[in-house]
Amino acid sequence: MNLASATFADLTRIRETQPLVVNITNNVVTNTTANTLLALGASPAMTHHPADAAQLAAVAGALVCNMGTPGEENVAAMLAASDAARQAGAPVAFDPVAAGATPWRREVARRMLEAGPVSAIRGNASEILALAGGSAASRGVDSMYASLDAAEAAAVLARKCGCVVCVSGELDVVTDGQSSVTLAGGHALMPRVTGLGCTATAFVGAFLAVNRDALAATVHAMAVMAAAGGLAAAGAAGPGSFFVRFLDILYTLTEADLAVGARVLP
Repeated sequence: MNLASATFADLTRIRETQPLVVNITNNVVTNTTANTLLALGASPAMTHHPADAAQLAAVAGALVCNMGTPGEENVAAMLAASDAARQAGAPVAFDPVAAGATPWRREVARRMLEAGPVSAIRGNASEILALAGGSAASRGVDSMYASLDAAEAAAVLARKCGCVVCVSGELDVVTDGQSSVTLAGGHALMPRVTGLGCTATAFVGAFLAVNRDALAATVHAMAVMAAAGGLAAAGAAGPGSFFVRFLDILYTLTEADLAVGARVLP
């Protein structure tokens, strides 16, 4: 099965089953994440309270933990929910936003990864390099490296954590430590909209809810991001109209769109 048909098969399952994707995410992107998941076909739930998060995660199709605004309650909620999700057998996707930017963020990421296995980690090159033990520089949440610069570190991190790691950027590198897939697509307008990186992690969660092959699910999520981003940019005047078009494209995305907008590099 090729990338477009395999991705569309998973997308169809999301649209048909509307899996509950519980998000403990940052204050900046809550609305963006909820709207993009709805346009994709999933059912988003947003929470920050530890007890509520754990109860939701126990009945979720997948849990997404995003440390973009790592207040104490958010961190406690991520830890409680990830424990509940693992006990219930639900996959966990982790977004280590600006993981190397401050000592506190490094501590939060350490707590998350030591608390138990996650299914997938999605971050930019600086974040993945930092998680893998490097001293990567960042400009806040922005990466100062290209995705391919972190490809080897991603494979090391995947083997260490027993999960899939995705380095997103102009190219997306997805690896389980043994096999790697590099995807091309998307558009330069995507980093101009706050929260599309976080959206990618939320989509990884949605695809994990219908496909427990974490490598395939993560590749398919990133293929949707790439295809929708490229199609949304056509005719967009700037970031505002781009985002509106991005939502509409997600809602109507077809297998043919995926075949045009996302491709695997050799």
